[in-house]
Amino acid sequence: MKKFLVVAGLLMSGIALAGDEEVVLVIENHQMKPSTIEIPADKKIKLIMTNKDNTPEEFESYDLAREKIVPANSTTDLYIGPLKPGIYKFHGELNPKTAHGEIIVK
Repeated sequence: MKKFLVVAGLLMSGIALAGDEEVVLVIENHQMKPSTIEIPADKKIKLIMTNKDNTPEEFESYDLAREKIVPANSTTDLYIGPLKPGIYKFHGELNPKTAHGEIIVK
């Protein structure tokens, strides 16, 4: 019972528990926002990607060895990490000149 109360108290306080790290990336007007994302090292991160455009986009990162299609007007998730400190570039495969950014891991 005590364990339940501690967990319930943590959830109600707004403290993120390990594994609950989330980052939102919005694709709009063929751009990815924010273009710079900072995350902690050695943690698994849920990247929530929302495409507000009427065309699909493909999240592509050679540095992360990840790619994922984000259909038009939809949301999809991609898990990344745990990562070592550094800078990891990403871009939109279908609009690489305007849809690009980096993930800074500290």
